[in-house]
Amino acid sequence: MNRRIFLMSVAGAALGCTRGHKQRLNVYNWENYVASSTIPDFEREFDCRVRYATYGSAEEMLAKVMSGNSGWDVIFPSNSFVQPMHELDLLAQLDHKRLTNLSNLDARFEHPAWDPPLEWCVPYMHSATGIVYSKSVSRRPLAWADLWTDSYQRRVTMLDDPAEVFAACLRRLDQSINSGDPRALKQARDLAIQQKPLLRAYLNEEVRDQVVAGDVLAAQMWAQVAQVAMDNSANLAFSFPEEGFALYADNICILRESKHRELAYEFVNYLLRPNVAAAIAIDMRTATANGAARATLPRTQRENTILYPAPEVLARGEWFAPLPGPAQRLRDRYWTEIKSA
Repeated sequence: MNRRIFLMSVAGAALGCTRGHKQRLNVYNWENYVASSTIPDFEREFDCRVRYATYGSAEEMLAKVMSGNSGWDVIFPSNSFVQPMHELDLLAQLDHKRLTNLSNLDARFEHPAWDPPLEWCVPYMHSATGIVYSKSVSRRPLAWADLWTDSYQRRVTMLDDPAEVFAACLRRLDQSINSGDPRALKQARDLAIQQKPLLRAYLNEEVRDQVVAGDVLAAQMWAQVAQVAMDNSANLAFSFPEEGFALYADNICILRESKHRELAYEFVNYLLRPNVAAAIAIDMRTATANGAARATLPRTQRENTILYPAPEVLARGEWFAPLPGPAQRLRDRYWTEIKSA
């Protein structure tokens, strides 16, 4: 799933301490998913050096670690990737005795659908997908169906992400975002092709500046990216579409191949500290899965209904899930047809 390649970081940046013979931990994370102090503070406290690099999609991360000899210790897969990575024997089974801060998780993430006993992952950040739009539009896009109307002068974008585009189309059809039904997927493909003349482009977070500038009037967007755009423009609003929408969470995992297992556990437990998790959420404008950390956030962020939607809004959301091989291959083929139509 291509998303959140955004904010201000430089891919592959290493946040280091004094070079030497210190123990090294290798961390591979989404871009801009730690605060500026997170890595330096860990290095000082544990007298180590962290090799920290970033990726822009879960597929990119998976390609790097598939060999089982990638050199990485800690990774952050999206929820729909946890089970497949476990089945591929890529993840280490977690010893909860070493994770004394696990109790800080929000109740909603203590037994997540993708790994109820938290055997293979620790929830880290979460978000949802909706529509960011200019308050100047005459028709507020409160439903996916609105993006299929000629109301925005072709100044509309959808995410360059097949799972997200199919999710919007399938919810329009009152189908699960994880549907593998060939008939439903064909109808979703047809809907996406029908929409193309109304679109400017398929874009991910790079559309943020166009939305802020008013060049794009409505865009399918991840809530946390939309929030940053709204922080930069009072003329923007966000909606969670009436038909339903996708939910996702990114998780901390230790790779089975890790050669620095003890330090990896220290790092996961460190990220679970309320003060550490809160600093990351504040700096990166993200929604933390750490309930103890959220309780310490400034009220305006703690009660932000875009980052933390109300329960009745979340009830319309659906978690992405792994798809059977035939369904994924059919989606891949249809996505190629959509892009080339």
